[in-house]
Amino acid sequence: MTARPKPSPLFLGIDTGGTYTDAVLWSEAGGPSGKVLAKAKALTTRHDLAVGISGAVDAVLQKAGTDPTAIKLVSMSTTLATNALVEGQGGRVALVMIGFAEGDLARDGLKAALGTDPVVFCPGGHDVHGNAAKLDLSGLEAALPEWEKSVSGFAVCAYFATRNPAHELSARNLIRDVTGLPVTASHELSAKLGGPRRALTTLLNARLISMIDRLVAATEGFLAARNIAAPLMVVRGDGALVSAAFARQRPIETILSGPAASLVGARHMTGLDDAVVSDIGGTTTDVAVLDKGRPRLDPEGATVGGFRTMVDAVAMRTFGLGGDSEVALEDGVLNPKILLGPRRLVPLALAGMIHGEAVASELERQLRAPNPGRMDGRLAVRTGVPERLAAGLTGAEAKLYELIGAVPQALDRLLTSNAQNATLNRLVSRGLVHVAGFTPSDAAHVLGRQANWDAAAARLGAELCVRRRDGRGQFIAASPEAISERVLTALTRLSAEVILETAFAEDGLDGAATVAHALVQRAVDAHPGIARLSVALDRPVIGLGASAPLHYAGLAELVGNRCVVPEDTDVANALGAVVGQVRVSAEARVSQPKEGLFRVASGESVRDFNDEAAAIAAAEKDVRAIAAGRAKDAGTDSAEIEIASEFRVSTVEGQRMFIEAHVVAIASGRPRIAV
Repeated sequence: MTARPKPSPLFLGIDTGGTYTDAVLWSEAGGPSGKVLAKAKALTTRHDLAVGISGAVDAVLQKAGTDPTAIKLVSMSTTLATNALVEGQGGRVALVMIGFAEGDLARDGLKAALGTDPVVFCPGGHDVHGNAAKLDLSGLEAALPEWEKSVSGFAVCAYFATRNPAHELSARNLIRDVTGLPVTASHELSAKLGGPRRALTTLLNARLISMIDRLVAATEGFLAARNIAAPLMVVRGDGALVSAAFARQRPIETILSGPAASLVGARHMTGLDDAVVSDIGGTTTDVAVLDKGRPRLDPEGATVGGFRTMVDAVAMRTFGLGGDSEVALEDGVLNPKILLGPRRLVPLALAGMIHGEAVASELERQLRAPNPGRMDGRLAVRTGVPERLAAGLTGAEAKLYELIGAVPQALDRLLTSNAQNATLNRLVSRGLVHVAGFTPSDAAHVLGRQANWDAAAARLGAELCVRRRDGRGQFIAASPEAISERVLTALTRLSAEVILETAFAEDGLDGAATVAHALVQRAVDAHPGIARLSVALDRPVIGLGASAPLHYAGLAELVGNRCVVPEDTDVANALGAVVGQVRVSAEARVSQPKEGLFRVASGESVRDFNDEAAAIAAAEKDVRAIAAGRAKDAGTDSAEIEIASEFRVSTVEGQRMFIEAHVVAIASGRPRIAV
């Protein structure tokens, strides 16, 4: 009797974006690139992420007619962390600086990132060789009882903790014993020098923990309810996969997760080895470069929301430009331009679909007014996050938050002063409130190029827009259709600008944004001027995102090369999430505090040796073991480990003098799947 062939395992990819949650069911069978069996979308529900996840996954399972138990691996990418940093959102955390001075807050954007969150400075830290100063945590201990009630987590950074993490470990243990809240220590995230930037990275990680934890918990709960007993993986910012438990502890590493997954998906779908990949979503446009089939990585660490972190990630430039970008008019000019972003608004069409008459009635009321108001077409609504995340509000913030409910309210009725507008913006930054308004998504609905939400609400928003006047007192557009065309044209033009800006920056050119703007402006201007300028990319653009076919239709002539929009572009992130590999690393440093003494700092241990070769051998053994352990924690049982060593030496009177060695182990392999 001939044995029946074993069915190919099925893989479920999920991408939780700012507006939509995507799902794709993929099989390795069906050709060299496998086969997409089904794909689906559902609105991301920030108040309860499980709702959006279940909507997308249930739809994809129904389309494929698949038994959920046949799924052997679930992998997820997300733009939640990226969007949170771009929009300035996240939990309130306390920063613990050990061995630093208050003046260090002014470096690397740390003070701006900290905002109004609390900070304490404690004596201690180490020198470059790991020798300790005296540690005093009394200031931290005194502050903990009060902070325990007002923060969601802690970030701890000690001077030269990458050479000796002992003082970070002491502070971490104290905080956990007293408060039980999540603590991120800087040495857990990066082995690079640069204390303030490492503190910044640690602060942002602590701020994101509750958000990513909610996402993972929602996904795990959904999978359990559907009897999907498969490992859950998450895409990191460098495109690698890690287990959900790994991502929960290091959520900062998921910044640029969605865009990184999109690069993997773009390469998989098009087969292009060299391309510029532009992924347009609801909140952001993410642009990166593929070289020889691999994404370029940023050697300095990922930059998101204006903050340069120490997170290894694709060399991705993220712009606050998307289908849900805020539409505004240039101030103080006779002929104002359309401005887009960087803030995301809830499109009026989406708000109208969710809340119905509550949105339409307010917009119609504003249209009946004899004169336009500066807050026309804007409404506020609570996001529905748990009440504990509203801890630490000021009196003014708490008062306004109480007035805002689950039904959208027009800002012209809600706000009575400019000060309240600033207060509202702070609530938005905390992720507690959404503001709805006119966006490119609404413009697409007005023109009939998008039809998944409430087109009537979108049109009301456009009608309010055209009541605005320019510097000469003329209406800014003749009709809702005219203003909508201007908005979509502006989005395509700005998309070309950010793509060219990325290309110029990758080439090391200064003033990339200014040059890109000038070139695109000349390309679309009917009278380009005396100087004839043109530009062309050396590689095609891969356009990703559900709205890419719409917004990138006229892109090729602006960038001087073709634009490829793959068939499954709308789920590129979700597809990229299931075709990637686990990849983790471990690092060790070998220094020479004094002649003949070699100090190995690896993981959380510091050891001394009297022989250079013995120290290097110990460092290599350590990083191999640490990388193997991390690979297992990250979700693979079949990791291959490569070790590379870099030496810094000098020659004095013909004699080799050892200064330092950097030893790195990289472990990679396919994720484990359910049996």
